[in-house]
Amino acid sequence: MDRIANRRYTNFFLGRGASYVHFYLIVGALFIAQTSAQAQHSQNTSDSLSNASLIQKSKIDFLENINMSLDLRMSFRTYTLRGGDNDYQGRQFENGFTALGISAKIHEKVHVNFRSRFNKTSEVQSLDQLGNNIELANITIQATPRLQVQLGRQSAYFGGYEYSFKAMEVLRYNDIQSNALAYVTGIGTTFNASQEHSVGFQILNSRTVLYSEKYGEDTAPDVREPDWPVELVGNWRGSFFDGKIQTRYSLSFAQEVKDKWISFITLGHKYENNKLKLMYDFDYSSEEIDTKGLATNIIGGEFIAQEVTYVENWLRAEYKFNPKFTGLLTLMTNTTYGKNIASVSSGRDRLRTSYGWIPTLYYRPFKDIDIRLFVAYIGRYFEYSPLAIRDLGVGSYNENEIRFGFIAPLRIL
Repeated sequence: MDRIANRRYTNFFLGRGASYVHFYLIVGALFIAQTSAQAQHSQNTSDSLSNASLIQKSKIDFLENINMSLDLRMSFRTYTLRGGDNDYQGRQFENGFTALGISAKIHEKVHVNFRSRFNKTSEVQSLDQLGNNIELANITIQATPRLQVQLGRQSAYFGGYEYSFKAMEVLRYNDIQSNALAYVTGIGTTFNASQEHSVGFQILNSRTVLYSEKYGEDTAPDVREPDWPVELVGNWRGSFFDGKIQTRYSLSFAQEVKDKWISFITLGHKYENNKLKLMYDFDYSSEEIDTKGLATNIIGGEFIAQEVTYVENWLRAEYKFNPKFTGLLTLMTNTTYGKNIASVSSGRDRLRTSYGWIPTLYYRPFKDIDIRLFVAYIGRYFEYSPLAIRDLGVGSYNENEIRFGFIAPLRIL
């Protein structure tokens, strides 16, 4: 999975996405027709029913169990890239995030969750047979008062607070999260030990496409297809001091190719009071086969890189000045390592360190609806090690971007 949107809007509306649009239009038309018929029947039956509700109580109760949201983020971007082999600038309007989400209680103990992101490709993934634009398609069963079971395509139970935000809320993810596979198919369980603590466990596919499509001929002779590309994820969420301090920790092991594993640790921490939210994540990913692709791009060569490590830090501070204005600052770093790059016995060699800073100001003009206007600066600097510059032919560079736009998580139903 790549959280960065693939902007092939035409494919969506002319391809599989059209079926979803037709579905919603048909459901809406049937609902309107039915309620109109009921209203006409009420008028014809008796004048005493003229003040009756047009929608039967049973249908009102049903609608109360359905949530439908349309999430939007649009902005105007002006950006530059300087250094390395690149030197360009540009300006454009961009629909960075457009998604329709539906959740519903269809039984006393069963919920269904669905979310389609329109600005991602609708091409069906060969392994789990869903379009990449379908981020969520699952049911949640309340097995016991404390135990939930989730089945279908779902969000991996990774820890950290950067990962907990929808992509609508994040103008730029750090390097691991930008390239991590977040929405996959499998089974997950969550046990609420108390109001303050819960633990979760998942068994998932570790990728959404077949081995031949993702790796093809770009692998070394010792890289082979596994019997099952599987990922195991465990997490713990904690809350302390009446929720002022919270934690989201996770540990996962994934196998995309035979006998080569990816170990991923995330430690997320949050402090919150009436006006301030402060979040810090530490991420560590040790990969016997490079699933993020950053080290492979730096090293180059004929095959996908092996024995790479990613270490990240992410900090986000939100301060609410008043009901209309909120300030936000995000800071992040990523360091990428490769094994035995300088020589056959050089150990873990640093390849690149990236830095990012994103100051943002939100303005909320309306009290009763969550529409936020924002202005933000996104600065990224990519510093390559002397080894990478000397032996791999790369050069450091920086990116600078200013955005003006709006964020609107709109609840339709």
